[in-house]
Amino acid sequence: MLEARNLYKTYNNGNKEIRVLKGIDLTIDKGRFVAIVGPSGAGKSTLLHILGGLDTPTKGEVIFEQEELGSLGDFRLCKIRNEKIGFVFQFYHLLSEFTVLENVLMPALISRQSTVDSRQSKNEALRLLKEVGLGDRITHFPSQLSGGEQQRVAIVRALINRPSLLLCDEPTGNLDSKTGSDIISLIKKINLMNQMTVVLVTHNLELAKSADTIYHLQDGILVN
Repeated sequence: MLEARNLYKTYNNGNKEIRVLKGIDLTIDKGRFVAIVGPSGAGKSTLLHILGGLDTPTKGEVIFEQEELGSLGDFRLCKIRNEKIGFVFQFYHLLSEFTVLENVLMPALISRQSTVDSRQSKNEALRLLKEVGLGDRITHFPSQLSGGEQQRVAIVRALINRPSLLLCDEPTGNLDSKTGSDIISLIKKINLMNQMTVVLVTHNLELAKSADTIYHLQDGILVN
């Protein structure tokens, strides 16, 4: 379903070469929940961004559903990211001038679906928002929501196009421990109910214990 082969990522800082990833190999089967843990600055977000096609490796390749992301043109890559991969970040990235419902529907609008599909997307958005306890918040704006509520909106937005892969980058980093635990429980529920593949990166080993498999990223090397 998702495979990383011999991934390297190097940055140049003046005359200094910074090697962040040093030969990462990773295979994730459909429906699995995988957590990648490590200290801040270990390269977890870099790895996740490469797996999701948001960044490119210095060396190596990523295979997603039998397509090598590095070989794809911009249009095809954008289409995959929009329709097949859901992203949840530490910072919710909600658009402040749009309501909860409008924020959730943004990926569906970007994919230029038909009027019929748009109606279906709206119904799906309303269903998902109700499922995560936000059915009475659809006309609210992000500034009127708590951090946990904003993150739930971000998760629903990531799910609106029914992706096969959900990538979560420190999704609890801005939340208190109780709310963070609730968010991880919601992600686990989504994984089990929809057989959706989930990759979570976090520095919190306790939260990572919800995953089927835990990898540790240390010194650019991934260890099971």
